[in-house]
Amino acid sequence: MGPPDKPSKPGLAYLSGMQLDFPFPSTRLQSLRTGAIVVPDQPAIFRVYGSGALTCLQGLLTNDLAAPGDGSLVYGAMLSAKGMILFDAWVLREASGITLITSACARTGALELFRRTLPPRLAKVADLTDTHRVAWFLGAAAPERLARAAGVSIPGHGNVLRMGPEDRWLAAGGTPTAPFTALLIAEADAIADLARRFEKAGSTLGTLPDLTASWVLSGWPVLGREIDEKTLPPEVRFDELGGVSYTKGCYTGQETVARIHFRGHVNRSLRGLTIEGNAPLDDRTLMLAGKDVGGVRSALILEDRVMALGMVRREVETGAALTVSGRNAQVAALPFCVTA
Repeated sequence: MGPPDKPSKPGLAYLSGMQLDFPFPSTRLQSLRTGAIVVPDQPAIFRVYGSGALTCLQGLLTNDLAAPGDGSLVYGAMLSAKGMILFDAWVLREASGITLITSACARTGALELFRRTLPPRLAKVADLTDTHRVAWFLGAAAPERLARAAGVSIPGHGNVLRMGPEDRWLAAGGTPTAPFTALLIAEADAIADLARRFEKAGSTLGTLPDLTASWVLSGWPVLGREIDEKTLPPEVRFDELGGVSYTKGCYTGQETVARIHFRGHVNRSLRGLTIEGNAPLDDRTLMLAGKDVGGVRSALILEDRVMALGMVRREVETGAALTVSGRNAQVAALPFCVTA
């Protein structure tokens, strides 16, 4: 399978695309942690069902789908035979089937993978991308506001449940490390209506910079920005994010990931960066004592600084002083400590 498709036009779509710099007001930072923001989105959405759906996906995903049981939310990735990330996904498990959310730019490649690897008599895949949408809820107050808007209780951390009219909405509470507090999948009209009701309940209707900011602050990688066709899971914090299991059975690419974990290390990893100034970066190369030690990926441009994610050489320690595009920068711990 080749590299991810490029999205047909700029948009949300689970943060797809190659835009890297996002102006963002610092006054909004705290709302991402304590407020209530909803961002409607159109990522790629798949439903895998059949008697062998769980077994088949268990042999593809980096994380364990079997152990958490029905009604669970799991994050992981599908890998190439050499252990490179093809695409990452949020996976919602139910007794009736398994729903996956991934970047819109991975839609064609994901369908190709499923159709090539899923035996039709055991597991079938339905592409819901054109008919369904996702609402991402950001901020600690979002679940309560969502419950008020929807009229039902919202699932707790990492739990999945059906809700809404005729149980046609699929909701999940974010995992402890997730960059969102809840998500909801439903048909497009229902998501648009729910977003309006959520806003009327005293919450904020968010946009792409809000979603991007939440991912950056949480230290979460994005396909097409932090993740490319040569990225290994350990390079983009999969251990810290709970995106890989070392105790489940075999899956495609497992040998490479396990060998790095138990016997070796990666040469670069996803790190936080604070950069002086408030202008976009002309040159994204990170320098330490005249040496190239990595590069900046996603960046939030605040009024007085830039908060960014970058791929940095492993020998560069947290707190190290670097330069980028002629400006001072410092390696920061992830997730970022949010301050206005």
